[in-house]
Amino acid sequence: MKCVNCGTDNNLKERTANQGRCKTCNHTFAFEPTSTDAKYKFTDPFFKKAITDISVNGTLSFTRKQFFYALEKRISKKNNQMDIWTVRGFLLFGFIVVFPFAFLAIIGLAIILAFLNFYLQSKSQNNKLYIRKINAKFLQFGGIIVLIIGILYSLSVNSFPLFVISVILSMLSIYLGTTQIKRLVNATEIFIINQNIFQDWINRWEQINGTITNMLPSPRQQNTPAKINPDITAYSFDRLVVCDSAEVAQLLIANYFHFDNNCAVLSITGYPQNIFSTVMEMLKRNPDLKVYALHNASPRGVSLINHLRTSPTWFLNTDVTIYDLGLLPRQFIHKSNAFIQQKEEYAADARNLSVDVKQDLTEAEIEWLESGKFIELESYTPKKLLRVISQGISRSLQPESFQPDSGGTTFISGYDDYDNDSDSGIAIFAVDSFG
Repeated sequence: MKCVNCGTDNNLKERTANQGRCKTCNHTFAFEPTSTDAKYKFTDPFFKKAITDISVNGTLSFTRKQFFYALEKRISKKNNQMDIWTVRGFLLFGFIVVFPFAFLAIIGLAIILAFLNFYLQSKSQNNKLYIRKINAKFLQFGGIIVLIIGILYSLSVNSFPLFVISVILSMLSIYLGTTQIKRLVNATEIFIINQNIFQDWINRWEQINGTITNMLPSPRQQNTPAKINPDITAYSFDRLVVCDSAEVAQLLIANYFHFDNNCAVLSITGYPQNIFSTVMEMLKRNPDLKVYALHNASPRGVSLINHLRTSPTWFLNTDVTIYDLGLLPRQFIHKSNAFIQQKEEYAADARNLSVDVKQDLTEAEIEWLESGKFIELESYTPKKLLRVISQGISRSLQPESFQPDSGGTTFISGYDDYDNDSDSGIAIFAVDSFG
C-alpha cells in the first residue's frame, strides 16, 4: 500500500514491523485492508482518491451524504468487480470453448448450474443493482450463445433431442434474463455500508490526515439578520433556485453557483436564515422573476412546487414562472440507473399527498411514490448537480424547450387560478429528464 504522505510502497510485513506506519516518512496508515471485513477492504489511496474525485481535485465542496454515496458506489463496485468480470466471464467463455468437445451430460449440467447462478444473483438483494443487472445480461447473453452453438452442434451430429434441449434451455435463459432486466429497471438499492461505519472512517481519516476541507459541515442557522448594504437591497434577482433542503442550498452557495448564474439560492426551510427575509423582499420586486425548484424524488420533494405557489411566504397571488428541475419520478421510471431506495414511511406520505400535488403527477409517478420509492439529490456528485441545474436554467431561457410535446420537457400547467378573487396565475414547467 502506498503512503498518501510520501508515496512510498509499504507491503504488509513492512507495515506490521513499523506499527502501521510508513517505513520512509513514519506517517500512520489510516486503514489496514487485511484487518477489516472483506467487503470493507480498501486502502488509504483508495479513500484519498474518493475525496479527490468527488471534489474534482479540491475545486468543489460536497456534502457528507454525497461522500457517503460516493464511497458506497466505489466499495460495492470494488467488491464485485473480480466476481463478475473475471470468474463468471471466464466460466461462460469456457463453456463456449469446450461445448463442442466436452461430455454433453457434464457440460449441460454445468451450463444449467451457471444459468441458475446468474438468475439467483440477479435476484439477490445482497448485490448492488448494477451487479444484478450484469447477471441478468449474462443470463440473456449466455442463452443466445447456447442457442447458436447448440443448434450448430446438434445439426452437425444429426441429433434432434440435442436440438430440442438446446433450444428449450437457451430460450428459457433468454426469457429469464430479459424478464429480470425489465424488473430491475425500477428495483431499489440496499446500502453495503452504514452511517456508523462511515462516521468511524471519517473520524479515523481526519485524526491522521486532517480535516476533509471540501466536505461541508451541517448547515447552521443564524437568527441574527445580516447587515446588507442598502445599495445592494435596492436591486433584485432575475432568478431564484429553491431547494427542498438546507444541505443542498448550502452546497450550491458553497460552490458559488449563485455568482456563476446570477441568481439567489434559498431552501424551503428558510436557509440561509439571516438573509432570507431580505432576499425575499428583493425577489418580489422583480415582475419577471423566474423560480427553479430543486428537490428529491419523494413525497415531500414533489410537494415543493405546490408549496411555492400557495404559501404567502413564497409566491401566492403572484405571476411568477416556476420551473421544476426535479427530481421527478418521471425522469427515472424505466430509463435510469439512479440510486432508488424504498421506505414504508415514504409510501404512507405519498398516499396522503393532497389532490393539488397529485394533479401535477402522472399515474405512474403516483404509483411509484406510493410504493415507497425515493431518490435523493445528494446521491449525485456536486459536479453532476451543478451541471444539470445550469443546463436547466439555460433551457428555460429557450421558450421552445418548454412547449407541449417538445420531446425534452412537458408543459404541466399554464394558468392556475388559486384565488377566485384574484386574477393572478403561476406558470409551471417541468423537465422530463435529469441530465
